[in-house]
Amino acid sequence: MLRFKKQELFYIPNLLTYLRFALVPVFVVLYFKGYNNWAVGALMMSIVSDFLDGKAARLLNQVSELGILLDPVADKVTQGVVVICLGIRYPMLWYLFAIEFVKEAFMAIAGAVTIKKKRIKFGGAKWYGKVGTGITDFTLLLLLLFPDMPENIRLSLVVFCGTWMLVTLMLYAHNYWGMWHGRTEGTLTVEPKGQKTEPQPFKPDPEDPTLHDYR
Repeated sequence: MLRFKKQELFYIPNLLTYLRFALVPVFVVLYFKGYNNWAVGALMMSIVSDFLDGKAARLLNQVSELGILLDPVADKVTQGVVVICLGIRYPMLWYLFAIEFVKEAFMAIAGAVTIKKKRIKFGGAKWYGKVGTGITDFTLLLLLLFPDMPENIRLSLVVFCGTWMLVTLMLYAHNYWGMWHGRTEGTLTVEPKGQKTEPQPFKPDPEDPTLHDYR
């Protein structure tokens, strides 16, 4: 169950996340109005704010459960909308959209079932998920910056991005399998609904160097 204090709504990292949501319709309007360079600027601003919100959360000690929830949602909404916009011009991108949809659907279902049955969840984004986000952002930026790039280069970018998405899906599936079989490193305990319990200490996963982002 998500619990947060009202002041967390105004944490600097969360304000940056709200900005990313607000930039989505801005990008869409600019892109379809033909202002490609401005659309690129909006996307780059979103990517930079995504980088800064994590840094701000740690520097200002403003890590919140609300931010942990909204941050990946902002990522996926932004990337999904950009892929749809570009997919109108480059139909091959619909394959990326399909792979990403399957991955996110799997993670939503597996996460919900794991929380319900095992009362644990990931303590933060895995390193391969972060790398995947970076690869996707970079691919989309290149397609926007160089709309007339050779077809073979465009295809190579899309294939590489899609392959990493599949690798990420398999690695997350492996981690969920481990959680179901007793592996608790890098996880957080979830309180049963309606029952107050003392929060369990976070156990870092030695195999995942990025989990410190969410301590």
